[in-house]
Amino acid sequence: MSLSLYDCSIPVFIHSLGNLNNLLEAGAKYGADHGIDDAVLTSARLFPNMLPLTKQVQIGCDIAKRGAARMAGIETPTDEDNEITFEQLKARVDKTKAFLSTVQAEMINGTEDNSITMQAGPNLYTFTAREYLNSWALPNLYFHVSTTYNILRHNGVAIGKADFLGAGAFKSTPVS
Repeated sequence: MSLSLYDCSIPVFIHSLGNLNNLLEAGAKYGADHGIDDAVLTSARLFPNMLPLTKQVQIGCDIAKRGAARMAGIETPTDEDNEITFEQLKARVDKTKAFLSTVQAEMINGTEDNSITMQAGPNLYTFTAREYLNSWALPNLYFHVSTTYNILRHNGVAIGKADFLGAGAFKSTPVS
């Protein structure tokens, strides 16, 4: 059995967003345990000219849903980008995962060589669906989930690589 465009996209998007939700849960718990208002952590940045945690989550969700919609040739749902609390951000992630679960394999498989043209900033990009997934959607999703992780870790949230990877989803066997 070969690996399909669907297999490399929708389940991967959903997995990464599930990990993102777990990171947000860890941030919410850390804030509650230490008497830190959500807005302090959700507005945190790694550097002044970087986007805050809220935008990292919003963009990560947008990348996943736009990626799925572009490959499937369907309309992308829109959001208001007004989340400020961990609960609101987690709801945004859940809403995105729910949309992704409606995108079926037959909507994406077979579109690998279809052309996707999109604007990002002042530039217009054209990819095949395969190139789009591997060169744009997945790297961007990982960037924004990683940046969310880094903002939380930088602010003292006790998370590690296994939280980013979602290692609980993998089968492992202890070696002797």
